[in-house]
Amino acid sequence: MTDRIRGVLAPVLTPFNAKLEPDVQRFIAHCRWLLGHNAGLAVFGTNSEAASITAAERMALTDALLEAGLPAGRMMPGTGACALPEAVALSRHASKAGAAGLLVLPPFFFKGVSEDGVFAYYAEIIERVGSGCARIYLYHIPQLTCVPITLTLIERLLGRYPEVIAGAKDSSGDWANTKAMIDNFAGAGFDVFPASESFLSAALPIGGAGCISATVNVNPAGIHRVFEGWRGAEAPRLQSSADRVRKVFQGPHMIPAMKQVLASWSGDPQWATVRPPLVELDKATGDRVIAELNAMAFDMQGYPGAR
Repeated sequence: MTDRIRGVLAPVLTPFNAKLEPDVQRFIAHCRWLLGHNAGLAVFGTNSEAASITAAERMALTDALLEAGLPAGRMMPGTGACALPEAVALSRHASKAGAAGLLVLPPFFFKGVSEDGVFAYYAEIIERVGSGCARIYLYHIPQLTCVPITLTLIERLLGRYPEVIAGAKDSSGDWANTKAMIDNFAGAGFDVFPASESFLSAALPIGGAGCISATVNVNPAGIHRVFEGWRGAEAPRLQSSADRVRKVFQGPHMIPAMKQVLASWSGDPQWATVRPPLVELDKATGDRVIAELNAMAFDMQGYPGAR
């Protein structure tokens, strides 16, 4: 297996063209910029609009990144799906590509499913992909899936598949839950990534592995500075600066807001496009987001086409 992926990762925004098809060249350019600012690529996460992207599109985009020379060892593709065979196909494809890990949602259509059912889903993925399966990171986002990744489920999966189950992304927003994951399992080599950089200063001293955060898409350098500098005298200032940027985007329209900022900074209005059922940000909200970022002298250094 490749080295474990740690640090700051972006659930990479997916650009679409006027026909609402994934825009491969914009995608590659954005990923390359993120890598250049020390961010890993959690492609096909929630903020990638992954639930609106087909398995074939995800695999084609992964192949395009590899063909463009981007390193598989810095990728953690999202491979979860409601249909088990689709999750297996995505996981097998990313594993063969050499991905550092797989970020795997539980099946999320049926609600109130048993822990045995969720365990069986992950077990079937691992068994069917086989000995070449990349490390799996469990994706806990119960506010959307209504299928939680419980501590007992983690314990069971680690007991059965200690070489494959490598960690979790905790998108619950509940620090007590993130801390419990770290406290219970970090000693067993289970890497926990909170979904917000705002938890970095609390998570890293107790064994957190980094973060997989939406706003890494727009502020990779600032968030990486928090990860690198949490032990130093500047840590509180770095954390406060990252938190200020995040608060601009926090809310129900996070994806269109980030895409609007990319459209503004790159001078490329096509970046604002989202796939239905999402809709683009209205002008008043978009203007407010840009104004708030300008007021804090926010800068996306070196972004392709940046002003």
